[in-house]
Order: sequence, then C-alpha cells, then structure tokens
Amino acid sequence: MTRVVIAPDKFKGSLTAVEAAEAIAHGVRDALPEAEVSSCPVADGGEGTLDVLVAAGGRLVELPVRGPLDDTVDARYVTLDGTAYIESARACGIEFVEPSPEVALAAHTWGVGELLAHALDNGARRLVLTVGGTASTDGGAGMLAALGAGVFDAFGAPVGLGGGTLGRVALAELGPVRERLRSVEVAVATDVTNPLLGPRGAAAIFGPQKGAGPREVEQLDESLSRWAQALRNAGAPDVSDVPGAGAGGGVAAGAIAGLGASVESGFQLIAGLTGVAGAIEHADLVITGEGSLDAQSLDGKAPAGIAARAREHAVPLMVLAGRIQLDEGQLTGLGVVGSAALIDHAPSLDHARAHAAELLRERAGELVRAWART
Repeated sequence: MTRVVIAPDKFKGSLTAVEAAEAIAHGVRDALPEAEVSSCPVADGGEGTLDVLVAAGGRLVELPVRGPLDDTVDARYVTLDGTAYIESARACGIEFVEPSPEVALAAHTWGVGELLAHALDNGARRLVLTVGGTASTDGGAGMLAALGAGVFDAFGAPVGLGGGTLGRVALAELGPVRERLRSVEVAVATDVTNPLLGPRGAAAIFGPQKGAGPREVEQLDESLSRWAQALRNAGAPDVSDVPGAGAGGGVAAGAIAGLGASVESGFQLIAGLTGVAGAIEHADLVITGEGSLDAQSLDGKAPAGIAARAREHAVPLMVLAGRIQLDEGQLTGLGVVGSAALIDHAPSLDHARAHAAELLRERAGELVRAWART
C-alpha cells in the first residue's frame, strides 16, 4: 500500500493549512483510492499556526483584547498539554489595520500581553509566543506593559503605546512581570533570524510592510535602540543583535528580555506536535506547499522544513502552491519530483484564490497519477 504524507502550510487569503491538506488528500485519493493518507498540516510559527494546533488536538480559547490601534478585536489562543500557544497576530495583526506611516508608529502589542495574562490566569505552565504578521514595531513594550511592566520617560511618566513613543523611553520596570512569570517557561517560536536593530532589523526590514517610510524606519530604529538600552538598564540581556529578536516588530526582543524567553524554530516546534516527522520517515511520497513558493520559502519556512525531512529519508517530494517563483534548479535542490502552481491553471489570480480547494484537488490528482505511472 502506498503511504502518502500531506503536509502543506496555509495558502494565505484562500485556505488554512488544514483546508489545504484536506483538498490535497481528496486529490490523492482520486488518483490512488487504496493509498494510506496521513494529513499533517504544518506551520512555521506565523499566521495560521493556531489552526494547525487545533487540528493536532489543542483547545481554542477566545476573548476580546485591545487591538493594534486600541479598537477591541476578537482574539484567540490554543492550549495543549499545559502549554498556551499565543499567536501575536491574533491580537495585533496587520490584517486589523490599513498600513500607513501613522499606523507604523502607533501600532502596539498590548493585546498580546492580555492573551498571555489570560493564559497565565488560567493555569498555563508554559507559554509559546508566535510572532509573525504583526502591525506593530514596538519591541514588545505594549505586551510587557499589559503584564505589569513600567515603560517610563526620564521624568517617570509612562511613554504611552506604539513604537513611535519609545523615542522618549528612559526606564523599564520589569519586576512585576518577572514575579508573575517566575515559574513559567516561555519560548518564542520563529524562523526569522533578523536582529532588533540596524539594516536587517525590525524597523528596516518589516517596517515598510506596515506603512513606514524612510523617515519612520529611521525613527523606529532609534526608538527600538532606546528601548533596548532601557531593558539593559533594567537588568535584562542585551537583545540588540540576538538572531530572531527583530521578529514581529521586535515583540520577540521584548519576550526575550522581559519574559526570559528562549528562541525556538517555529517549524520544528509545530512539526514536533503534529507527528509529521515520524510520518515522513515511513512514507512513499510527501506533498507540501503554501500560497507562494519563493526565495523566502527556502529560509526556514515550513515547506523547506518538510523538504529537508523528506530528503533525510530519501522520500520523493511534490509541491503544490498558489504560485511558484523558484526555478527548476532550486526545486531540484529541494528534492522535488513534481510541482504545480494553481495560477498556471486559472484564468486569473482572483479565480485561483476563490477556487483554491478545487484546483488543489485537481492538480494533486494529476501529479500523483503521473508519479504512480513511473
């Protein structure tokens, strides 16, 4: 019996990873009705991680929190075996705002702190914070403030919320947060390696996605530098150059410095919960994919992680994506024996997005039939 493992990430704007896996599974069964199909949707710690965790048996907790610009948003997190998985974007995601220079300076992470506080109050023994897709560049200052930290100017007054306010920060008071998390383990799940500051830092790389122009990028980078200094003065480690500290607009830096968090690979962490590694070891074929397979996919994203596991066990790999922007050499390097881009089989991008499940099923069936014949 042919054993097929299906392990896609989300198709952003179209399908969750769980929905994508279901569509691909239908295509595999169309082509090989007797196949043993293992559905293992994956994520890399960014948007969509909670859907994968729920599919792995987690419990969804929903509550309203303060959004990135203060309007209330309906947020959620997942608990599984005593661990609370907090997706920052559910509280302060870029989806809640219209990017602009003003938004880039004003957006904050207070709601992320509310999610963490709720999880702590309800008995979480471990916290895992995923940090992709935020609207904020506040270095996690809002998150820490929501947990009881003080963020003050030189006169001892609170500086307010948003990355733009951190240009006035002079003092951080972390004692209340440390006391609250004294016996709780915290991890930041990300596969981003950007530091907090500089040309590869949170402001320079991610700020423009949030509406920051050159002037705002410079302002935010300087503000984050002052924030890092205030955290050092409060006895926290220097997070300026820590790989990954710039993730989520620097919310990772706030978690490392203020919550004592370690940094873990988002893909490795989630993959360990879904059982995908063991499934691949015994598979005859692996199918992965995501909305856009491009150069960024090679840098720690979930499909690259799946490809590495498949290569390790000499299992052939197929890739399905909304669009594929890798050349044949790059695909071959990943170990890909068959690939298809939905946009190549649709009259428009809008059509491909609207009919992604149907197209995934059709393309999966075609690829698997061709593979089975060889």
